[in-house]
Amino acid sequence: MSTTTTDLLTAEDLEFLRRPLHGFLSVAGGAEPTQPRPVWFEATDEGTLQLFTEPDALKVRRLRRDPRASIVVAAPVGERERWVSVVGRATLEADGARELAARLAARYWDLEDPARAEELAGMLADDHLRVVIHPQTVRRLTH
Repeated sequence: MSTTTTDLLTAEDLEFLRRPLHGFLSVAGGAEPTQPRPVWFEATDEGTLQLFTEPDALKVRRLRRDPRASIVVAAPVGERERWVSVVGRATLEADGARELAARLAARYWDLEDPARAEELAGMLADDHLRVVIHPQTVRRLTH
C-alpha cells in the first residue's frame, strides 16, 4: 500500500473520481464535531470537486461562516483498497447548479426509470447552489 500527499489532484485521482462513487463531505462546524454526509460529486477538468445543495442547507450556513471542507471517496467493496481525500476551501456558486444536478443524476441514477426521471424533474424545479471545493491538500492511498 502506498499513501501520498500533494496539493493537486493527479490524472489518476481524476480518473478514479469520475466514477459514480459517493463522496463523504465534511464542513467545518466550529465547536461541533463534523458530521460527514454522503454526496454526489463531480471532478472538473480544473481539478476542483463540485456538488449541489439546497441554499438553506446546514452545510451552506456553516460554509458561509467557515469555508473549510473535505471530501473522502473510497473504492467499493470487492475492489482493492483505494481512497482519495481532498481538503480545501469551498466556494458557493449561484450558477450551474441545475446543470450539475442533471449531469449527476444521469451518472448515479437510471433516468429511464420514470420514478427517477420524475424525482429529477422535481429537483430541477427547486433552487440549488453549487459547492466547489478547491483542493489545498490531497491525500490518497492505493493498494
